[in-house]
Amino acid sequence: MPEASGPSSWRIALPHTTAAVPIARALIRTALADLDASAYRDTAELLTAELVANAVEHTAGKGPIELVVRLLPTGCRVEVHDRDPEPPGDLVAEHDTPPDPWQEHGRGLLLIRTLSATCGHRRTDRGKAVWFTLPGLQSP
Repeated sequence: MPEASGPSSWRIALPHTTAAVPIARALIRTALADLDASAYRDTAELLTAELVANAVEHTAGKGPIELVVRLLPTGCRVEVHDRDPEPPGDLVAEHDTPPDPWQEHGRGLLLIRTLSATCGHRRTDRGKAVWFTLPGLQSP
């Protein structure tokens, strides 16, 4: 079960398997359910799924992945923590090279860069956190 760490913050440990993706989608849906911005809720769910899927696919299975959702006065911030300190590829690209249309992968970070208000990554004591923010999520 998600552990509430404040009235506007959620933190949950997810398994380092593909099962983490639907769990993360359900948490973000629940966290943002009462907010008056359905387009942003859908975007938050999509981008959260991309971050979690990237963490599962591109990091070694060294412990759980952690999802943190924070509601801010100006929107929301979603972070995915994993144990790998290496940066997540081209998250803050200065030039966007279109992904190869014949490949199954390679669009996740492009989606995050394009659809979020801001995004980035930072090292943590246990690895890294990759995050994005979305504006305009307001309580009704």
